[in-house]
Amino acid sequence: MGTSMIQQIGFILGVLGQFLVSAATAMDMWGLQDRSFSVVTSVYTYSGLWKSCVENSSGMTECRPYFTILGLPIMLQAVRALMIVGIVLGAIGCLIAIFALKCLKMGNMEDNVKATMTLTSGVMFLLAGVCGIAGVSVFANLIVSSFRFTTYADSGYGGVLGGLGGSLTPRYTFGTALFVGWIGGAVLVVGGVMMCIACRGMIPSEEKRQGYGMAYKAASQHTTVYKDDAKPRLAYDESFRAQSMNGRHSNQQYV
Repeated sequence: MGTSMIQQIGFILGVLGQFLVSAATAMDMWGLQDRSFSVVTSVYTYSGLWKSCVENSSGMTECRPYFTILGLPIMLQAVRALMIVGIVLGAIGCLIAIFALKCLKMGNMEDNVKATMTLTSGVMFLLAGVCGIAGVSVFANLIVSSFRFTTYADSGYGGVLGGLGGSLTPRYTFGTALFVGWIGGAVLVVGGVMMCIACRGMIPSEEKRQGYGMAYKAASQHTTVYKDDAKPRLAYDESFRAQSMNGRHSNQQYV
C-alpha cells in the first residue's frame, strides 16, 4: 500500500473519530436508568455531561441542564475537560492533516515539510483518542461504582421484604454515548497510527535525495590540500669531493 493511500485512510479515520467523539460529548444518554427492578417502567431518566432528562412511555421528554459548575462532582468535571481537550486536539489534527496530504499541492511546499505536518497530525489524533477513551472510561467507572453500592432505601419496614416496603434507589447503566465515545476514540487512535506510518514512508525518500546532493558537491569544499615539505635539503658542492692519489675525483664526500 502506497504512502499516499495510508495517509488518506488515516485522515479519513481521524475525521470519523473526531465526529464520533464530538457526537458522544453532545449526547445526553451517558447514563440510563436501570429498569430491571423498577415497578414503574413507563417513566425513566437518563443523564449526560450537560443535562439530565426524564422520558415517559408517550415520548414526552423533559430535560434540565446543570445550572451550576461548583455543585457538580469533580469526576464529572474531569470527564468534561477530557472530552473537550480531545475535541480540540482532534480538530487541530484534522486541520493540519488537510494541508499535509500528498495529493494536494500547496504552493512550493516540500515533502519534508509535509512529512513533519503528517507526523504532527498523527500525534494530535493519538492524543485526542486517548483523551476520549479516558473520559468515557472514567464516566463508566462512576456508573459501575454507583451500580454496585446502590441498595434499597429503608421506608419503615427495614427492608426486610426485599425492598417491597420501601423504594429502590435509581441505578444507572451504560448509555449509548459511552459506546459511541469508545468507538470514536479507538478510530482516532488507529487514524493517528496510520498517519505516523505514512510519515515514516515519506522521510526516507527525502533523506535519500539529500544524500545524493551531498555526494556530488564540489571537491574544492571538502578536498584536503597536501603541501610539499618546505624543509631545505643539503646541497653538495663538487669541490668538496675528495681527490684520490692520482688526481681523480672520488665519489666519497666529507661528512
